[in-house]
Amino acid sequence: MAEFDDPMVRPRYVGIPTFMRAPFAEDWNGIDIALIGVPYDGGVTNRPGSRHGPREVRNASSMMRKINQATGVCPYDLARIADIGDCFVERPFQLEGAHEEIGRFYERVAEAGLVPVSVGGDHSVTLPILRALGREAPVGLIQIDAHADTGDDYLGSRFHHGAPFRRAAEEGVLDPKRTVQIGIRGGVNDRDIWSFSHQSGMRVIYMHEIPEMGLDAVIAEARRVVGDGPTYLSFDIDACDPAYAPGTGTPEFGGFTALEAQRLIRGLAGVDFIGADMVEVAPPFDPSGNTALLGATVLFEELCVVAQAFAKRAG
Repeated sequence: MAEFDDPMVRPRYVGIPTFMRAPFAEDWNGIDIALIGVPYDGGVTNRPGSRHGPREVRNASSMMRKINQATGVCPYDLARIADIGDCFVERPFQLEGAHEEIGRFYERVAEAGLVPVSVGGDHSVTLPILRALGREAPVGLIQIDAHADTGDDYLGSRFHHGAPFRRAAEEGVLDPKRTVQIGIRGGVNDRDIWSFSHQSGMRVIYMHEIPEMGLDAVIAEARRVVGDGPTYLSFDIDACDPAYAPGTGTPEFGGFTALEAQRLIRGLAGVDFIGADMVEVAPPFDPSGNTALLGATVLFEELCVVAQAFAKRAG
């Protein structure tokens, strides 16, 4: 039937899963936004498993549809979008080497003029992505997360999922004064664990502040911090309460609901996003599949605001 000529409206249980049921493309010509999996979790400090995140999120994203009913945005009307597969790490047991491999892949993505929207993997994979996107000038960042991820050496390594944004700022690919970290919470062993965030000029909005501020004020503050410049959006699924996302490496109670996460991302429409990621879905810790489905839902919201930013730049 003619109505099924479009694979995205066929029954969701048919076909080979891709992110959002977007076309799979090995040829990058004619693509504006690239959906990419980064199945690497060599930077975790406790519970592994997010290497399996991209595959499960691909499957769960079959539940997504084309149009955002809340905002009216259809990202596929704004940009040419395709799943270009995984950034495959050939030497996953060499952490810094793995980051270099990921960085080289994203350099190719950037040189091809593609806007990357990625699924990790642990949060350490964001560092090599920022290295590629911030090569010419440091970028701003909106980070939605339970942890600031600006720690330092841990168990003999400076490169792990608790430190990517400190490393990125030190390397000059991230502008700390145009960085906002939203939803930070949980117990710590060191009162000063996130001191780098504060000392470098990052704006940290702790979760316990948000109920009094209100979500609209949080959104306004995030927009103020990043301004009009190129900005990256990074969403760690542990930003959401483990009642909604138990399948992650470092869950922290007291987090966002699924609806709050959606509203937060929708409120960022108009920011000049040059890329985004959703990380830390660890399917082995959630047999229900709900975490992967929430990850896919977050990814769709990110895709909408990234597509809006792309269309604005394209004129």
